[in-house]
Amino acid sequence: MKFARFKKDNTIYQGIVTDAGIQQIEGDPYTNWSKTDKLFKLEEVELLVPFEPRHIIGIGANYVGNKAELPNELPEIPVFFYKPTSSVIATGEPIVIPDSIDEVKFESELAVVIGKRASNISEDEVTDYIFGYTVANDVTAPQFFREDGHWTVGKSFDTFTPIGPFVETELDPDKVVVKAYLNGEKKQDSETSLMIVSMRKMVAYLSKVMTLEAGDVILTGSPLGAVMMKAGDEIVCEIQEIGQLRNPVK
Repeated sequence: MKFARFKKDNTIYQGIVTDAGIQQIEGDPYTNWSKTDKLFKLEEVELLVPFEPRHIIGIGANYVGNKAELPNELPEIPVFFYKPTSSVIATGEPIVIPDSIDEVKFESELAVVIGKRASNISEDEVTDYIFGYTVANDVTAPQFFREDGHWTVGKSFDTFTPIGPFVETELDPDKVVVKAYLNGEKKQDSETSLMIVSMRKMVAYLSKVMTLEAGDVILTGSPLGAVMMKAGDEIVCEIQEIGQLRNPVK
């Protein structure tokens, strides 16, 4: 089931995506909601970020090119970083490159949306705590990276976290392909089986460090192939089962 947030006539709604359009729902999508009889045509609404993010946590350098390159031993402490909610934009909104930045890179990713409080959970329990999955673009300014792993500044600028277009609840995260297109040319195309630290491992690990809550987002890493982008470009991040996250660059 695909969940959406959208705007029509300056009013914000929540809904589920159907073949006929977006059917409005009422209530809390994480816990208790119901359908209304109101139906909106997809082409007549403005899609917003499909939920309101609480915290955003990313993992760095989490893909290999093929299964033969997967390491025998995982890192004891994966490289995690925060992204502020002020960096979040919806599909269709522009990624803005500040004048102070030399180069900016797109990074298409599978994003996990936590659905309920998770603390000290095991890998086997992880999917019980996930509300759904969406697409994210972990926009990055590499010039702010440091050898000691200080990544947050380079990932925190306004508009540097496009998310959307929908949240898909019925998805096997082990069997999806993450893609990205730069001006129509495919640049990223990887199965999630090429993750170094699996989705379940990273969520379980984080739950032992901090209590995760509904609305927390975990970016699971970017496949190889991401390149720099510039003003005038268009980036499309895609997971077929979820949809296309499409953003111009200016």
